[in-house]
Amino acid sequence: MSKSLVTRKSPSKGFVNKKKTLILLSMVAPGAIWFLLLRYLPMFGIVIAFKDYKIFTKAPSLFNNIMHSEWVGFDNFKFLFTTSDSWVMIRNTLGYNSLWILLGLVIAVTFAIMLSEITNKFVAKTYQTLMFFPYFLSWVVASYFVLAFLDPTRGLLVHLQQSWGMETTNWYNETEPWPIILTIANLWKNVGYSTILYLAAITGIDASQYEAASIDGANKWKQILYVTLPHIKPMIIILFIMNAGKIFNADFGLFWNVPMNSGPLFPVTQVIDTYVYRALMTTGNPGMSTAAGLVQNIIGFIFIIGVNSIVRKIDEDSSLF
Repeated sequence: MSKSLVTRKSPSKGFVNKKKTLILLSMVAPGAIWFLLLRYLPMFGIVIAFKDYKIFTKAPSLFNNIMHSEWVGFDNFKFLFTTSDSWVMIRNTLGYNSLWILLGLVIAVTFAIMLSEITNKFVAKTYQTLMFFPYFLSWVVASYFVLAFLDPTRGLLVHLQQSWGMETTNWYNETEPWPIILTIANLWKNVGYSTILYLAAITGIDASQYEAASIDGANKWKQILYVTLPHIKPMIIILFIMNAGKIFNADFGLFWNVPMNSGPLFPVTQVIDTYVYRALMTTGNPGMSTAAGLVQNIIGFIFIIGVNSIVRKIDEDSSLF
């Protein structure tokens, strides 16, 4: 009795590819939906920047309010550039961000290299935790840390001035020290995060390269200069480009909470975000805040494209795109 041979046909290559594609798409779908709902769909609201947004009581839905609000063109953009405070808040925003980007880069890279040289793991982990911890604190909490030093009646610095027979300083009425105070506060809170990123890049460097450099007679400084920095250069450039895109955005929490909204400090603490917030509270016009956000994002996009183009001309392999 002969047995019939049953031949099984292997799935076609096209079917396998479609199945693999479907699996990959199902993995990407949650992130894609999140971006669609929370990033791309709200872009429709940009039209508010060009309208005198009103809430209509008969049908107070967002879509209805937008559709029936009066079109005013670029009128909502004028308050950013035509008031007496325009130059002050633009100068402060660009000045602080430019300084903090450069200082943050140098200090974070320096700390990362220093941490990578610590041989005791417990000590290294302790330093990493202490540096990274402020990043998770709210600026509201951080503002009270600053207040503990600068409070006009019970502040630590005020008590030191009194004990040394010096004239006490009303820190929240004096503008001169605040650029330094804000810079210290910003670096204290944010440098730890960048340091961890650079440290992760350093730990990924092959140890044999340091051994080869040591055999060739390179001391620690030369190993850092010719081994460490070239390997973390792509990370440095990528973070620099991304930070350049935020050069027209200010940290609202820092500038609003740390100076305690003190009026005399406005010449050195007024930035775009606080200026827009105060204007919104005064006028109640969300079109102005939307216009300011649109300007910030357009300028940030231009800076990213410009800085990336410069990097690509100098070193194409290190550019972001």
